[in-house]
Amino acid sequence: MADLRRSAAAVWTGTLREGKGSLSTDSGVLDEAIYSFGTRFEDRQGTNPEELIAAAHAGCYNMALANELARSKHPPERVETRAVCTLSPQSGGGFRITKMALDTRANVQGIEQAEFLEIARRAEVECPVSNALRGGVEIELYATLA
Repeated sequence: MADLRRSAAAVWTGTLREGKGSLSTDSGVLDEAIYSFGTRFEDRQGTNPEELIAAAHAGCYNMALANELARSKHPPERVETRAVCTLSPQSGGGFRITKMALDTRANVQGIEQAEFLEIARRAEVECPVSNALRGGVEIELYATLA
C-alpha cells in the first residue's frame, strides 16, 4: 500500500486576541470551521486545534482497538472513546499540549476485563496518532467493558 496523505488548511486574520481563523479539510468535512482566541482559551462557539487533535486521537484509537480485538478473536460490537487534550501554560510563557487521556468503553462478548485491558494497551501502542504524540505528551488510557 502506498503512503496516504491527508491535508487541511488554516487561515488566520488579525492579532492573536482579536483575530479569527477558519479551518478546512480537503475532504470537505471541515469547510471554513471557525476558530479564534475565544474558541481556544474561552468557551466560545467554534473549534480549536486541541479539540481536533482529541477527535483525531479518539477516532484513530477506536480503529486500532477494533483491529486488535478482532486479531485476538474478540471482534467488538461497539467501541466508544472520549479523548481529553490538556493544554497547559508554560512557566517561560506560551502553552504546550501536556496530556491526552483516552477513556474507552467497549461492548465485546466473551472477554474478561484483564484480557480486554491488555488488548487496549496494545492498541494504544499501535495507534498512529498516539505514536505521533508520544514522547512529548503523556498519554493516559482508561479502558472498561460496557
